[in-house]
Amino acid sequence: MNYYFEYQSPIGELIIKSDGRNITWLGLSGQKYAGNVLQDSVLDSNLQIFVDATQWFDLYFSGVEPSFALSLAPEGTPFRRAVWDILCGIPYGEVITYGDIAKQIAKQQGKVRMSAQAVGGAVGHNPISILIPCHRVVGAGGNLTGFASGIEVKIKLLELEHIDMQYFYMPKKE
Repeated sequence: MNYYFEYQSPIGELIIKSDGRNITWLGLSGQKYAGNVLQDSVLDSNLQIFVDATQWFDLYFSGVEPSFALSLAPEGTPFRRAVWDILCGIPYGEVITYGDIAKQIAKQQGKVRMSAQAVGGAVGHNPISILIPCHRVVGAGGNLTGFASGIEVKIKLLELEHIDMQYFYMPKKE
């Protein structure tokens, strides 16, 4: 059985999906790649994972780094999961580039190099936004590239984590 919960945050309504024990999907209502993620899911705000998630997000959105982790179970290919594992290691209040992640993946796989674009694809399909902190990934030179919920939300999350935004810039529109 799948369940979901709606959390009202300063950046909009977060939809959190769970298998009953783990968070399996999290994103803003209406975000890119959401599709039919809640199909066959039941609204239930009383599950312990949702109680814990509420506590985590209350802390996070008050500008405090939560001191506990939530149980996550993202579904994806081995490559995507490897990228998401790296994302989980990015400390609160810090950023990393797609190229840095590509170097880490290449090293893990015993390759000379890895495409930053392939990494970008995996980052872009992160099913558990914020908790798997894809908002902490930036392009080379400080380019604030893509975020499923929009660049404006990415900026708000980075500012919430007290990241000095003077080194970053918005991508140029084509």
